[in-house]
Amino acid sequence: MRRTKDRSVKKVMRNLTLLTDFYQLTMMNTYLNSGTENKIGIFDVFFRGKAETSYSVAAGLEQVIDYILNIKFTDEDIEYLRSQKAFDERFLKKLETLKFSGDVYAVKEGTVVFPYEPILTVSAPLFEAQLIETAILNIINHQTLIATKAAKINYVAAEKDVVEFGLRRAQGPDAGIYGTRASVIGGCRSTSNVYAAKLFGIQPKGTHAHSFVMSFDSEYEAFMKYAEMYPDKCLLLVDTYDTLGSGVPNAIKVFDYLKSIGKKPVGIRIDSGDLAYLSRAAREMLDKAGHTDATIFASGDIDENVIASLNTQNAKIDAYGIGTKLITGYDNPSLGGVYKLAGIVENGQIIPKMKISNSKEKLTNPGFKKVYRIYNKDNMAEADLVMLHDEEIDESKPLTIFDPDITWQKKTLTGYTVKNITVKIIEKGKLIYALPKLYDIREYALTSLAEFYDAYKRLQNPHIYKVDLSDKLYDMRKTLIGTFLKQPE
Repeated sequence: MRRTKDRSVKKVMRNLTLLTDFYQLTMMNTYLNSGTENKIGIFDVFFRGKAETSYSVAAGLEQVIDYILNIKFTDEDIEYLRSQKAFDERFLKKLETLKFSGDVYAVKEGTVVFPYEPILTVSAPLFEAQLIETAILNIINHQTLIATKAAKINYVAAEKDVVEFGLRRAQGPDAGIYGTRASVIGGCRSTSNVYAAKLFGIQPKGTHAHSFVMSFDSEYEAFMKYAEMYPDKCLLLVDTYDTLGSGVPNAIKVFDYLKSIGKKPVGIRIDSGDLAYLSRAAREMLDKAGHTDATIFASGDIDENVIASLNTQNAKIDAYGIGTKLITGYDNPSLGGVYKLAGIVENGQIIPKMKISNSKEKLTNPGFKKVYRIYNKDNMAEADLVMLHDEEIDESKPLTIFDPDITWQKKTLTGYTVKNITVKIIEKGKLIYALPKLYDIREYALTSLAEFYDAYKRLQNPHIYKVDLSDKLYDMRKTLIGTFLKQPE
């Protein structure tokens, strides 16, 4: 374990250099022994399209940066690899001093991204670029998945507070910790996860459990003891026995007491049952008792689909605690992000590379690329254009975009503006990007999401956002496919 020099940050980092697939090492060894280890490879990270991922919210870049900049094979690592009897001493010797020396480009964390456009691009010697593939995908796939789920939940919840409750249901400590971070990027304001709250500067929140209520002789006694301990933060869980028969009435008695001593109760939490009906009935009871400002907090296997249903039933819920279905990505267990070779640099020239497949969705886009986002006269996102890195857009001229697969579907834009959403992060192994604070990333994500019409964000049958290729990139792709088809069997 290694602690950062800045003790005020108090982050505890692990050496994750060996967080890679074994075949990355065997390929690296082969590059070295074939004399191609220093050839520059250009690799793109992107995800393929499917119904559950019409859009995503990019997350995980900060952890990717930390991993890349802290690559170090320890003596113990090298001795372990030696024991596998798959690597010669020349290879192991090179690992002793290995540091990342390449460039990394990426969209900022919190950026809304779409299938097949580069989220991150690595330009580095093959020996280095091959090593880092697995860890990059591990980090970005997970955090982007959870940030996207959180964004969908918060979108449907609208202005209502959403607290991330998922630690106990996450697939292990790392998924819980970094899933919490990603959930904040996706819009959550706080978390029950104390470790993540400390690590990332998130506001921790929580009240009490059913076991707390059950440990006392009566529900009323439990509520009163909690209120005496936390008179300014009293949120009571009312569904241990009978939500409307005893839970809410006992909470009202305690709230009456708090008001009598000049304190303001927070409200109640309902964790089970018919949340729409119970919240409406509880709201009526609280209001009748004079506690109109008491909030109703709901939890218990909730996600964006449940919230959407509750909205149609006029549920009187002010805030949500979301656990299992957020932290696990529930309905979409994998983002499906991949890391694919797009080019090789030879004699100062980029030789484009493209994966050809019988499956259309597995075709890749060649070349060194960037992504421009195109905005209409209302400053709303109209389309994304994936371009080669040396291309530019003249905003004074009309721009015609087209569907890369259905090419006769075209649209000509005028009066538009563009923004290059691809940013250089690491240059020659050095960080040149100022890492934002987590809540600043959250605000950026909310801004990015607000740039898109609701039609693209709706839960059912969302409108497909246009992601097009520049003419030059499209022609390059078509030429490579044609060249492949002409090869003799």
